[in-house]
Amino acid sequence: MYSENFQKSLKLVEQAREKNIALEPARMTAKQKEDLLAAFHPDYKQDQFDVLKIGPNKGDKVPHELAAILQAHSRITADSVDLEHPDYETDVLVIGGGGAGSSAAIEAHEAGADVMIVTKLRIGDANTMMAEGGIQAADKPNDSPAIHFVDAFGGGHFAAKRELLSKLVCDAPIAIKWLSELGVEFDKDADGTMITTHGGGTSRKRMHAAKDYSGAEIMRTLRDEVLNRNIPVIDFTAAIELILDENGNAAGAVLMNMETRELMVAKAKTVVIATGGAGRMHYQGFPTSNHYGATADGLVLGYRAGAKLLYAETLQYHPTGVAFPEQIFGALVTEKVRSLGAKLVNVNGEVFMHPLETRDVSAASIIRECSERDNGVDTGNGKGVWLDTPMIEKIGGEGTIMKRIPAMWRMFDKYGIDIRKEPILVYPTLHYQNGGLDITEDCMTTNINNLFVAGEAVGGIHGKNRLMGNSLLDIIVFGRSAGQNAAAKAKGTKVGKLTLEHIEKFEKEIAAAGIETEVVSPKLLPDYTNRGKRA
Repeated sequence: MYSENFQKSLKLVEQAREKNIALEPARMTAKQKEDLLAAFHPDYKQDQFDVLKIGPNKGDKVPHELAAILQAHSRITADSVDLEHPDYETDVLVIGGGGAGSSAAIEAHEAGADVMIVTKLRIGDANTMMAEGGIQAADKPNDSPAIHFVDAFGGGHFAAKRELLSKLVCDAPIAIKWLSELGVEFDKDADGTMITTHGGGTSRKRMHAAKDYSGAEIMRTLRDEVLNRNIPVIDFTAAIELILDENGNAAGAVLMNMETRELMVAKAKTVVIATGGAGRMHYQGFPTSNHYGATADGLVLGYRAGAKLLYAETLQYHPTGVAFPEQIFGALVTEKVRSLGAKLVNVNGEVFMHPLETRDVSAASIIRECSERDNGVDTGNGKGVWLDTPMIEKIGGEGTIMKRIPAMWRMFDKYGIDIRKEPILVYPTLHYQNGGLDITEDCMTTNINNLFVAGEAVGGIHGKNRLMGNSLLDIIVFGRSAGQNAAAKAKGTKVGKLTLEHIEKFEKEIAAAGIETEVVSPKLLPDYTNRGKRA
């Protein structure tokens, strides 16, 4: 199964394990981190970005792949649908069926609003379902929202919108309580106290988890609550264009049946965009840990209608994506593996960084080890570094892996790799969309009335880098808030005449800027046909 050089490296890791367990790698200084990121992190590669020529963020840079769909043609024309006879009418239209969308729908329904979810796949087909490590909340005696804020603000390079981050950390304990009362089975000690662990960049143990399938457990509970409330879910139906009214307010969406391509109109008093991330755009050719539908749809819908973006040039590359075997290339290896004691080790068996640096610093360190230093392990299909998982059982005792990260064990066991006995190979994978639509504290976009956003489609909550466990947190905190505020706004809203004039306006901008493109957007699904390179 392994080449001679591969086996040689494996032996070096095994021989150095006892020494490496006792090793306490130094944390990097602020200057070392800055230099490392500038040299090796993908967000700093200037030739991988385009400057937007049109739209509310004209003059800003975004990745090539995102620029192509932001400055693309709509899938429809303004006269493609009959706006005077909607197929659906509701108070709150939620676009997206993941954790943020489900939380929004539950709270809007709780507030007495008529609410409907539309999702291009099925409810739960989302990055929420794939999140593994846990959800942060400062709810222990030695912690506080203020300390949580400091950790997250620094980890995001001091770029987060303070009011959004403050809301995130202050509402975190409430979010955990809400989820627990809905039925989420968090890990607990024998006395019922929730077990918490560290994550990269955290100064306190505040990571709450359900083993290593935290997102799946949260999504299971939210999906059940949506269905138990009989909230309508229109699945396999994508929102392909926002509808505004004559006053410029968000007033619904044009929907497309993903199978028949039939177009429908959903009229609403308020709209919540909760479409998730962008991993399936495969920025810079990176693999991704994201689900199949993560193609930045919400950014396109909002941008073409006139909503501003914030930090759209920043992405999170999770440092530990699977580098081997190829069948699961890019799949997520949760940061919890490192919080339990596993360290990152190069081809020579050397620990080359502190295991719990922030994600951007960790990813850049691995890229440097595999490129400039030439200390990566040749997998036969690229380079990677070792994540020495057997350390976990030596530190925590036999059975720790099966108790705390059973899903990780199962994922590798399918391919004959027992992570209790041998290390695994990892390399950064495209994981999270740091940037997104710019919102105010009530979750409404800064320049389109009645358009709310929650979850990964939001920009500014985490700044320019996110700490582990704050994404599952933000979908709950801001999902709930978006639903509550959208429902409240809907009560006093009278929808004017529906219009798609913004499509025609955008087409004129494309022509005036001299942009020649045959691309239509939103992308909806990735295209892997005749793909010449590994996705």
